[in-house]
Amino acid sequence: MKFLNNISVISLTILFIARCSSATPFLDTSKSSTAVSNVFGIARGGGLFGSGSKKKESAAEVKDKLRAESGETFPALTQEEVEEWLGHIPVFAVTDANGAGVVLKPDNSTSVMYFFFSPQMANATLAQLKGTNDELDLKLSAFSLGKIWYKILNGSTQDIKLKQPGADDSEAEVFSGANVEYRLVPDTRDLLGARMLLTMSPEDGEEMKKAGDTMTPELAQKAVEKAMTESPEFKENYNEIPVFLIAQMRMQKPGKDGEEPQTILPMYFSLQNMVSTWQQFMAGQSDPELKNMEPAINVMNLHKLVDMMREPSQIDFRSCLLMPPMPAGPPGMGAASGASLGGDSASPMAGMDGGSTLGDI
Repeated sequence: MKFLNNISVISLTILFIARCSSATPFLDTSKSSTAVSNVFGIARGGGLFGSGSKKKESAAEVKDKLRAESGETFPALTQEEVEEWLGHIPVFAVTDANGAGVVLKPDNSTSVMYFFFSPQMANATLAQLKGTNDELDLKLSAFSLGKIWYKILNGSTQDIKLKQPGADDSEAEVFSGANVEYRLVPDTRDLLGARMLLTMSPEDGEEMKKAGDTMTPELAQKAVEKAMTESPEFKENYNEIPVFLIAQMRMQKPGKDGEEPQTILPMYFSLQNMVSTWQQFMAGQSDPELKNMEPAINVMNLHKLVDMMREPSQIDFRSCLLMPPMPAGPPGMGAASGASLGGDSASPMAGMDGGSTLGDI
């Protein structure tokens, strides 16, 4: 099938980069920023990105694609609805044994706390901190992104206590929350993916397809360097969170208590999850027109997306669903997140501790 073959060829580039890269803790500054761990094994090029136009789509153009056919304007989401929309997405932070967040001081004037989408990156940071002092009683805790979005990440001014791990409360210093910088860190694979989406030209894609199995380190490094230096967005390693979507993609969410199933637009934090789900769907199609469909992958900034949701819009954001990052399944099986939208599926937050301990959220 032509569509899947195109994807397979282009993904060799990314898999090659993955083999040449090694996992590093987020806080390790001794490595080049181009060293990423296990880079997503997904496709890039004409087959995956439709028309192959050189023109990069703006947020406004993506918004046009998602408008309701009826032309109806939908009311803005409330803060409570946004919190609920984000609520099932887990993020991970290093905490002490009681679930209190660990604030790092990279210099004398900066206090920073990190929240990670990737548990592997969070674990690497935890291991690095324990490596500096094996007596520290630290652990990894999961938090609901919805609970911390407004209360912590965006404009928190509540007082917090800073103290050395294991110290008594009497030794704590009280700071305003505004004096602590909270950083939300995307998976490096998806951050690189977003940058590559915004910088790789159709000519680049054709060059990689022609290279095929003979992909060279120079060609792979060229693609990465272009993504790292020329991307117009997602230039920071934190607080710029890519969200991926295919405008033509829809899923059925089973109704509750006899209600009709709901058609929803899935949005993904994991580029690999999205492409795997699309490939799985296309592999089961018998209609030749559907098999030859060439979707365009779009990427948006999470903060800008939330800002759009807080305004009246012709996009029905209440019919959009964020898919939490999931490990990829076995080859040919797609991502673990797949198309499973059943009402009885377990929440990604289920069984995760620490979700309500940070700042008593």
